[in-house]
Amino acid sequence: MSSSTVDPADPVFRLHVGGKMAVASTVPLTSREDLSLAYTPGVARVCEAIAADPALADDYTWVSHTVAVVTDGSAVLGLGNIGPRAALPVMEGKAVLFKQFAGVDAVPICLDTQDVDEIVAAVKALAPSFGGINLEDISAPRCFEVERRLDEALPIPVFHDDQHGTAIVVLAALRNAATLLNRKLGDLRVAVSGAGAAGVAVTKMLVAGGVNPDQVVVCDSKGIIGRHRELTGTKAELAETTNAEGRQGDITEALRGADVLIGVSGGQIPESAVAGMAPGGIVFALANPTPEVHPEVAARHVAVVATGRSDYPNQINNVLAFPGVFRGALDARATRITEGMKVAAADAIAGVVAESLTAEAIVPSPLDPRVAPAVAEAVAEAARRDGVARR
Repeated sequence: MSSSTVDPADPVFRLHVGGKMAVASTVPLTSREDLSLAYTPGVARVCEAIAADPALADDYTWVSHTVAVVTDGSAVLGLGNIGPRAALPVMEGKAVLFKQFAGVDAVPICLDTQDVDEIVAAVKALAPSFGGINLEDISAPRCFEVERRLDEALPIPVFHDDQHGTAIVVLAALRNAATLLNRKLGDLRVAVSGAGAAGVAVTKMLVAGGVNPDQVVVCDSKGIIGRHRELTGTKAELAETTNAEGRQGDITEALRGADVLIGVSGGQIPESAVAGMAPGGIVFALANPTPEVHPEVAARHVAVVATGRSDYPNQINNVLAFPGVFRGALDARATRITEGMKVAAADAIAGVVAESLTAEAIVPSPLDPRVAPAVAEAVAEAARRDGVARR
């Protein structure tokens, strides 16, 4: 974007002048005594205590309520690989959402590298300053390895929101859609359009939540994923664990007789393919700003429609998940985020509106103040159940 495209009168640019966040002190600094307690000489006693017992950092520093929001700028929103500096407004936005919805302090970290080894090394080096790591807008497939390696190396939660935040909210929405339609998750035939970060995580999360993997068909840009194709990495894993019927072809074939379409690809899906779904179906067309199927088109053929947009009902928005997930993980001082914690988060989100379901309200509003506390409580309980909590 050139400077000629900047309009200082535009309310978006006006809001972003000077950035969207700042650091504020939580203690008074109005007297010599205040200074001696907050800094030298008093602070040395706290440093010595932490040096003797590093776990005390949880009690006497900000790490128990602070996460790093880390990106390499390679997959920012729908803008693609725009780099770390251009990604910073998004990371600031993510940080203020953490604070607004869950009281979690977050620091944007935009790394000027897209090398996996360098990203992992940088985050490992920064990790002592934080209680958790939120990976953001890192493109597939590198995001899978970055998260795996950091999860193995660090004693704090590591969570790639583009994968797991989306997946958690999708599971919550599908639970409620199935309940509304008097269906069971295990009976649903599901087609997933997209095998990138979100598509892989959504598939795994749905299976963890009760969908039968044999009833799942995943498509990438080349068509249905299955054993008939030569694949590596996460796609090879999908080929081994889904598509039990051995279907081949494109998204139209994947949708033939399907009960559910989860679109996380950005590719357009023809109306004729949606028309081939089973009666009373469910479509989550989550590409933003242009859904894979226009919601009004999808509504001609299915019973429940969700998108990633705020101007249509049933917005599948990650903000329903990540603030509460990290709040709960931090409250439990969890060492990692387990599948059980993610499923618990999805159940909590679904439960917020479980008593008032309609076809246009299968998930709460992103602004619903009940969501983050419910998710946090459920995640903390699950952390203790799963044996990863330190309190």
